[in-house]
Amino acid sequence: MRLIENYVPPSTDDLADLKGKLRFTGQQMAELAGVSGSNQWRKYTGGEKPRELNQHILFFIAAQLTLDQKELLSILDKMRKLGSEFEENLIQP
Repeated sequence: MRLIENYVPPSTDDLADLKGKLRFTGQQMAELAGVSGSNQWRKYTGGEKPRELNQHILFFIAAQLTLDQKELLSILDKMRKLGSEFEENLIQP
């Protein structure tokens, strides 16, 4: 079962608007998106040929902006039960 079909990514303007609404720095947006740093985030928001934000990254962003801490912790717990290991660092926008 696919949860998302016919995905069209947000535009660079959409991503800039989100950054502005959150009043986040490029580094904070990178952390929210789970990418390595502000240089990586900029690849989605500018340049001659910006990268399209894939649905997995957008889902990750949306989940953090929508779910409360208890729900996020439940997902992280499930990830561990599925075999992953990580340190959690919940961002509270």
